[in-house]
Amino acid sequence: PPAAMGSRVLFSARNSLTYAKKWYLVDAKDQVLGRMAQGIARVLMGKNKPIHDRHRDVGDFVVVVNARDVAVTGRKAEQKMYRWHSGYPGGLKERTFSQMLEKKPELIVRKAVSRMLPKTPQQKTLLGRLRVYADDVHPHKAQKPEPLAIPRGKVRGEEA
Repeated sequence: PPAAMGSRVLFSARNSLTYAKKWYLVDAKDQVLGRMAQGIARVLMGKNKPIHDRHRDVGDFVVVVNARDVAVTGRKAEQKMYRWHSGYPGGLKERTFSQMLEKKPELIVRKAVSRMLPKTPQQKTLLGRLRVYADDVHPHKAQKPEPLAIPRGKVRGEEA
């Protein structure tokens, strides 16, 4: 027992080992990108659990399907820009949300979630638990992912 006089207990029965990592499935079809990314980030960090602690790794795995059908509000489809640099002089590249949706829909969701995670070394670990697929087919059926209910935002033009 860790019962020396004046010593501190270094472990607890309620540590991260008692909470097995679960797998969640998110269907991005007609989900508002920001609202969905915020809900996914909470699960990846473990903020949905009662034992959440910033220094403890208690987050779960999240599988996102139908990334191709994610929605944005307002005129972001034409106005939102994704920029990166090739590393060569004059190598600034940019694409609109619509262009990215055609070419790399998985990257849209991954970037949105990563920008909502803490900018620490832990971010890379948390993003490793995020699996994004453009269509509804994914190879994680054996993990039996549970559906994750994220409240839908309102897209302009839709009725409530």
